[in-house]
Formats: sequence, C-alpha cells, structure tokens
Amino acid sequence: MTQRTSVAVIGMGGIGGVVASCLQLSGRHRIVVCARRGVEAVTLERPEGTHRLTLDVVTDPRQAGHVDWIILCTKTQDTASASVWFECLCGPGTCVAVMQNGIEHERRIEPYVGKNCPVVPAVVYFNGKRRSASEFSFRHGSEVDIEVPDSVAGKALTALFEGTSLKMAVRSDFEQRRWMKLLLNAATNPITALTRRRLVVFQRGDIQRVTLDIIEEGLAVARARGVELDGNAQSQVMARILAYPPDEATSMYFDCLNGRALEVDAITGAIVRTGEALGVRTPTNRILMTLLHAISAAEN
Repeated sequence: MTQRTSVAVIGMGGIGGVVASCLQLSGRHRIVVCARRGVEAVTLERPEGTHRLTLDVVTDPRQAGHVDWIILCTKTQDTASASVWFECLCGPGTCVAVMQNGIEHERRIEPYVGKNCPVVPAVVYFNGKRRSASEFSFRHGSEVDIEVPDSVAGKALTALFEGTSLKMAVRSDFEQRRWMKLLLNAATNPITALTRRRLVVFQRGDIQRVTLDIIEEGLAVARARGVELDGNAQSQVMARILAYPPDEATSMYFDCLNGRALEVDAITGAIVRTGEALGVRTPTNRILMTLLHAISAAEN
C-alpha cells in the first residue's frame, strides 16, 4: 500500500479552511490542521455541492509531528505567532507552501524554516470565506484558483491538489503574476478599509483616479525591480476591479469593521519599502500606509 503524503495546514481562516477541506475531501493525503481552536466537524460549501467532513485539528504544537508539506494560510501579520508550529512540523524533506498576500513570501518565513526547506510562494485567487467557526465556503475567482512558480517544488505542490476542487496552475511568469495580484490588493484593500465601503465605491470617478495613482506607483516600483509587466497593466487591473460584483468586499474591509489588525505591511508596505530601496517615489501609497497603520493601531 502506497504511503499517503502528510500535509499540515497552518491557519483555519477562509483560505486555510477551504484548502484543508478540499484536500481532505480528495481522500488522497493525511491532513492535519494547526489552529488556535479545535472543531469536531466542518461544513464546506463549494460549487460542486455542500459537504460535511471531519478534520484532524490540533491546537498544541507538541501534538504535531514531521510532515511532508506545510501550507501556511495565516494572514501575513500572524506569521511570527504561527512560527511555533514549524519546529515541530519541519523534518527532512519537508516543503513549505506560502498562501499569503504580498511579494515577500520566501523572505517572510525563511527565519523560521531556514534554507533547508524548499519554499513555494503561491498566488491565491479563489474567494474563501469562514462563515462561522465550522462553516466555510468558496467560489472560483477566475479560471485558476492558485498559481505557483515553474519549479520542482511548484510542480509537486500542484500534484498535491490533483483531484480537488481547487484548480492549480504552474506559471513561468510567476513573478509578474505575483506583482499583478499585489497591485490588485494594493488598490482594493486600502480604499475599501478607509472608506468602509464595499467594491461599489470604485464606481466613483474620484476613487478611480486615486486607484490609478496607486497602481501606477506600484508599476513603477515593479519595473525598477526588473519585473516586466504588460504596458496595459494599469488598465487591466482597473478593469478587473470594476468587473467584480459591487457588493463584494476585501479582507481588509472586514478586518477594519471587526477591529482586527490590518494586513498593511505585506500589501501597501511592500510597495513603499521596495520603492524606497530602489529610489522610486510612492507618495499615494505612503499616505495610505500611514492612514492604515493609524487605523490598525487604534483598533488594537
């Protein structure tokens, strides 16, 4: 009998809950979820139907052993607190997939896993929601749910998801796609959080002009870093924003409404920091970063 691959999913929010549930439903691997609170069973609502399933959830790192794959699904600001799991989970041959926002996936977790664990950054497009402690849902965000680099570890991660509802794609232009997702997040998350309005706010002409400034600054930083993006990238990002249902909202919008810490540093902060290092001015993003930090500090 072939030994099943062991997978630990760290984080049980919208992304982690959906990833763990989809992998569990495939029945191909041994799945353990590392979370703050345990649950006996979860419900996953997906396009193919709704399923009730049992997940092996552990809340104490001492209960976890070495695994073949770690999939990190926490918010970026929770990476340091989640790092207590890595010491118990990482063994010879363990690979780490980072399903978080931003462009600094590898640098963010290298202090916790070292250089011996291959790290696979991933760009997530599907919309995963945690409706309650044990209820999750997702819908496909595009023709692909998760993109990874064209590498040995990236291909291995794609194989891990075969037979699940999540559609994976290996991309040779992964760095461009990672930046395009960052630009999308840098435009939508701060605006919705600061205005406390859903994506309908982007139907305003004045908001569209600010959004174009945000994107243009990010494009200048990406190009200075050597990332060649399409000449129509600005209009492509704007068109994608306007194509979303107006009643949709961002994770930063919900975090703001619920008084949670905001994912500022990984999104807007990444553009500002990289711009500083490369000598590229980012005045609009810098103002947004200052305002978002003030809100995040006030609500925590």
